[in-house]
Amino acid sequence: MGFTVPPSLEDVQEIAEAIIDELPQGLQKYVSKLQVTVEDFPDDFITQELEVETPFDLLGYYQSAGPAAAHVKRQDVICLYRRPILDAWADTGEDLTRLINKVILTEIGHHFGFSEGDMQMYEEDMFGATASNIGAG
Repeated sequence: MGFTVPPSLEDVQEIAEAIIDELPQGLQKYVSKLQVTVEDFPDDFITQELEVETPFDLLGYYQSAGPAAAHVKRQDVICLYRRPILDAWADTGEDLTRLINKVILTEIGHHFGFSEGDMQMYEEDMFGATASNIGAG
């Protein structure tokens, strides 16, 4: 997908949902009920909670729904932050889809305690040996 103007919230949402749909089989059990949202920046609560210096330091955040009562349907949410992602994209010159993919894999991996090797394996599964050259910050 080529862009002549910065991708909108909806564009990033569309890319992220396509990535979630194409994640390797080994990750499907982790994301089967994952909801994706896209915002321009993290809110003040998240930036304070994670002690980030500037909202541009956070590309995504995985929020667990936690345990739910049997009668309440709750979903985990991965929130992607469009403006920091676009800055990283401009800084690195990497393919936007690959960058968003790395953010998603990193957030899933950190939430579920994957090692860096595990996350790299999933990246390589999706993009081949060039995956280790992707920088998302």
